Amino acid sequence: MAEKPPTTPRPESGKATATIAAIATAAGRGGVGIVRVSGTGLLDFADQLTGKRPAPRLATNADFKAADGGAIDSGLLLHFPAPHSFTGEDVLELHGHGGRVVMQMLLARCLELGARLAEPGEFTHRAYLNGKLDLAQAEAVVDLIDATTAAAARSAVRSLQGDFSRLVNALCGQLIELRALVEATLDFPDEEVDFLASTDAFARLDRLQQQLEAVLDRARQGCLLQAGLQVVLAGQPNVGKSSLLNRLAGDELAIVAPLPGTTRDLVRGTLQVEGIPLHVIDTAGLRETEDEIEQLGIERTWRELDRADVVVLLVDARVGVSDADRTIVGQLPSHLVRLTVHNKVDLAGRPAERHDDRDGVEISLSAKSGDGVELLRQALLEIAGWHPAEDVFIARERHLHALAEARTRIDQAREQLPRLELFAEELRLAQLALASITGEFSADDLLGEIFGRFCIGK
Repeated sequence: MAEKPPTTPRPESGKATATIAAIATAAGRGGVGIVRVSGTGLLDFADQLTGKRPAPRLATNADFKAADGGAIDSGLLLHFPAPHSFTGEDVLELHGHGGRVVMQMLLARCLELGARLAEPGEFTHRAYLNGKLDLAQAEAVVDLIDATTAAAARSAVRSLQGDFSRLVNALCGQLIELRALVEATLDFPDEEVDFLASTDAFARLDRLQQQLEAVLDRARQGCLLQAGLQVVLAGQPNVGKSSLLNRLAGDELAIVAPLPGTTRDLVRGTLQVEGIPLHVIDTAGLRETEDEIEQLGIERTWRELDRADVVVLLVDARVGVSDADRTIVGQLPSHLVRLTVHNKVDLAGRPAERHDDRDGVEISLSAKSGDGVELLRQALLEIAGWHPAEDVFIARERHLHALAEARTRIDQAREQLPRLELFAEELRLAQLALASITGEFSADDLLGEIFGRFCIGK
C-alpha cells in the first residue's frame, strides 16, 4: 500500500457512501480471484455472507454462502477496518477460485446483500476523498497497472509512494512562506523596511525556479516513460519499412516481400529503448495506385501521420532522396519531427553512419543486417528528449502543464517587483497551479475524467 500523504480528508468524504463491490482481478481463468467490497459496517455483511465476523487484517478460511445457505465457493476472507484500509472505509476482500463464473456468482451475492457495482476507479476515488492518497498518487495507481516497461513501473511506484507529491508540496510550501512575508509587508505599509532586502526575495525566487526546473525535468522524463513516443515509418513502396520494423521489434511482425505494395494496412509494434516505449507503426507505401485496397492503406497512413510524434522517412540508399520523396516531405504535417533513413547500405556499398545538417538528422543503415540500427535508436531517444536521470517519477501531460504554468507565474512575479500586490497575486496563481497536481484544488469534471479511465475493481 502507498505511503499515506500529509493530507486531510476532502470535504466530499463526509457524505454518506454506499457499499460498493467489484471483481478486483483480471477477467479469465486463474488460481485465485478476488472480489473487493468497501463501505461501512461490513462485519454484518461478512456475517451474512460467511457466517463469520473476521478479526482485522487476519486471513480467515470461510465458505461463501448463497441466499439459500448453499456454498458458492470456499476461500479466504479478509477484513480491513476503517480507517486503516486502501479506501479509508471498511474493506472486505473475498479470495476465491479464479474462474469467471465463480467470481460472477460471488459478486452477484454481494449485490444481493446490498452492495452496488463499483464504477471505474471508484475504490481509488474513495481513497483520494478520504485522504489516503493525493491525486498524483491516485493517478500513479493506474500508471503502475498500465506500465509497459520495467522503468515505467519503477517510476510509477515512486509516484505512488509520494516522491512526486513531496516535491510539489515543498514548492508550494516555499510559495506560501514568501506570500506570507509579502502579506505581512502589505499589512504594515508605514514600516520603513525594504521588503526585497529583508526577505532576500530575489534569492528566494532563484532557488524556487531552480528547484521547479529540476522537478519539471524529472516530470518530462516520467511522462516519456508513461506515454512513450509514436513513430511512423513512411516512404515509397519497397524501401524496407517492414524489414526495419521487424529489426527494431526483434520479431517478424510484418510480411516482407520484394513485391511493391505488400503492406496494405498498418502494422504496429512496441519496443523499448532504455525503458522508453517506442510505438512504431509500419505503413503502406506512399504512391499513386489504382488498387482500391492499397488506396485505403495509404489513406490510413496519412491519418496516422497526423497523430504521430516522429516520422521516419525511409529512402533507398542506392537512389537517395528522390523527387517523389520530396513530394512526401512537402505533404507531411508541420508539427512532425522528421528523421531520414537511407536503408540498404549493404547493397549500396556504403557504411552505416549518422549525418546531421540543417535539414535534420539522416541515418544510413541496413535493416537486413542490423548495421546502423542502433544509431536510429539513439536518434529517436534524442528526439524524445530522454536523458538518464536518477529517481524519475511517473508523470502525465496535465502535470507538465501545471508545472509550466507555475514557472510562468513565478517569472511574471519577478517582473512585478516592487509592486507587491501584483507580486503576491502571481505567487498565489503559481501555488494554485502546483496544488492542482496533488488535487488540493481540483474541479469535479477533472476528477471524473481521471477516475473514469480506471478499471472497475480499482
